[in-house]
Formats: sequence, C-alpha cells, structure tokens
Amino acid sequence: MFKNLVIFFFLIISILINPNCLAATSHLKPLTLVLDWFVNPDHAPIFVAQQQGFFKQQGLDVKIISPADPSDPPKLVAAGKADLALTYQPQLVMQVSQGLPLVRIASLIDTPLDCLAVNAASHIYSIADLKGKTIGYSSGAIDQATLKIMLEHHGLSLNDVKLINVRYGLTQALMADKVDAVT
Repeated sequence: MFKNLVIFFFLIISILINPNCLAATSHLKPLTLVLDWFVNPDHAPIFVAQQQGFFKQQGLDVKIISPADPSDPPKLVAAGKADLALTYQPQLVMQVSQGLPLVRIASLIDTPLDCLAVNAASHIYSIADLKGKTIGYSSGAIDQATLKIMLEHHGLSLNDVKLINVRYGLTQALMADKVDAVT
C-alpha cells in the first residue's frame, strides 16, 4: 500500500511539474515552417511527409504556414517567429548579405523557378521591347536586381520600366493587363 502511495505521489508531482507529460504528442518538438508562396505543387514533398507521418517519426510536430507576403518567410525566421522558411536562393544570399542571421540547410527544388513572362498578345518579343512597359513582381529586391541585370544586358535600365509589386497576383495582373510583364 505504501509503495502504491509513493508511486501515486510521484505521478501527481510529475503531472503538476509537467502537465503535458500525459499527452500523446508531448514528446514531439514543435516546428513552424513558413512556405515561400501560397500552397502549390512545389510544396508536395512537405505535405506528403506530413500526411505520411514522417515528421512525427522524427519527433517533430510541424506547423505549415503560407505567408501573407512572399517576401516575409526569411524575415519571420530572422525575427524568431518561425523555425524554418522556404525561400529562393538568390533572395537568401541577398538577405544574408544585408545582415539577416539565416543559414541554408536544404533544397526543396534544385533548379530556379524564376522567369519573365508576358502575355502572348503583348507584342513583347525581346527584353528591349520592355522599354516604357510596366513589370509586376512579388519578391522585392531580388526581382529588381535580376531585372536590372537583364535590362542592362540589353541596353536598358530600371528607369526605362515601371515596377509594381503585385504580391501573389502575378498571373491576375498580367491577364487583366495591369502590367505588361511579370517576374
């Protein structure tokens, strides 16, 4: 009887000290992952891993978040608001050079996904045709840096185009003729 009372006492003390000790998932480490864009097929491996329980097998309780702005994920990690973030490698290099305390740990997709797109009916057939045109972008400084280099290679500068941050609305802005091109 005394032995059972001692065990009961230590069980109660353990619960008071750590109320989660009886929870089935208390051994899982919470981890917040911020995507680089709204959920899309590029993120399939992450969602498959979550659905198949691979994160839990590794002791992780992963919370996946889509950002309000595609340039936010690395900033959220640097600010301690998230544990991991997806981002584009050029953007990461630029942000680290600006002092953000970030480290690259893995690649989800090993080829660049960036491009410059125009509406087929736009009569834009070369980079030089962008002079005087409006270009929509979503990722901020890296898009501007890439555009700057592309334009300079064709005798133009950023002053020769108008840039508009359309955030997630790249396709919509292009199809509604609010911009002439998107990157």
